[in-house]
Amino acid sequence: MNFRSRAAAVAVTVLAAAPAAAQERVSIGTGGTGGLFYVIGAGVADVINNRLEGTTARAEVTGASVENIRRVAADQMDIGFSSSSTLYEAKEGQGPFDGDPQPVAAMAYLYPAVLQIATTEDTGITAFEDLAGKRINLGPPGSNAAVLSQRLLEAYGVFNPGNVEFLSYTEGTNALMNGTVDATAVLAGAPTAALIDLDAQRDMVLLSLDEEKVGELFEEFPYYQPYDIPAGTYPDQTEPVTVVNDPATLFTKENADPALIEELTAVIFDNLEELGEVHPQAKAISPETATQTPIALHPGAQAYFDGAN
Repeated sequence: MNFRSRAAAVAVTVLAAAPAAAQERVSIGTGGTGGLFYVIGAGVADVINNRLEGTTARAEVTGASVENIRRVAADQMDIGFSSSSTLYEAKEGQGPFDGDPQPVAAMAYLYPAVLQIATTEDTGITAFEDLAGKRINLGPPGSNAAVLSQRLLEAYGVFNPGNVEFLSYTEGTNALMNGTVDATAVLAGAPTAALIDLDAQRDMVLLSLDEEKVGELFEEFPYYQPYDIPAGTYPDQTEPVTVVNDPATLFTKENADPALIEELTAVIFDNLEELGEVHPQAKAISPETATQTPIALHPGAQAYFDGAN
């Protein structure tokens, strides 16, 4: 091989060995493809891909809050979606994380997920006290809806384990319409599809809680918040309805790179108009409520919000 050939070969070898510009990859834990975590998580991934040069994001289909927390804590994903209640329990080593606190930190409160207890006018039920002795669907077994529904009914003194069902939201509204249950619970943003369908077919009644009567609920479980669903959210709803909010929260690992987390927080909150196009509930994401998280903000997210104010 002559000198020129050897030089060319060396040049090719050096170029091949030289690293390409580092491409940051961000994995986002969401939920099932039919759920809001996945829809909005995919929107977050699109915003990152469109707006943050050198970074590729992917929304991962998961079992939602608990799985997301465990996988982020294990460095299998970078950020994730969780209910506020589950994120709080993870940090404190409670509930499904009993005795095993997870090294997580919040990035932002995203949007309200509210517990809506629905019945129909023909049941005669107009208040939580009327649920005594009635058949109630609490939501899917093991779900946050079922846990919160039980806690709320216990706060009113009307919980009876012999009178409850654990059905999906669609199954619950169907059971209400055919008389199998007298009320059904849905934990989701309002309006939500299951109750829109119910309201279209029946005279729906949403039960409004009395904050004074359930004050101890908010004291015992500080990650819950009272929330008012505005009148007219559903066609048959003529007055505001006070419910319990278990907000959707974005989180990361507590030792995640502060510069990366600040950058990701910035690209999301600097492009909320684009993110709001993916689903009506995404329009509720706002810097004004973003810091209302159940656990401490990650330093990177805190730095962004401090600078934005």
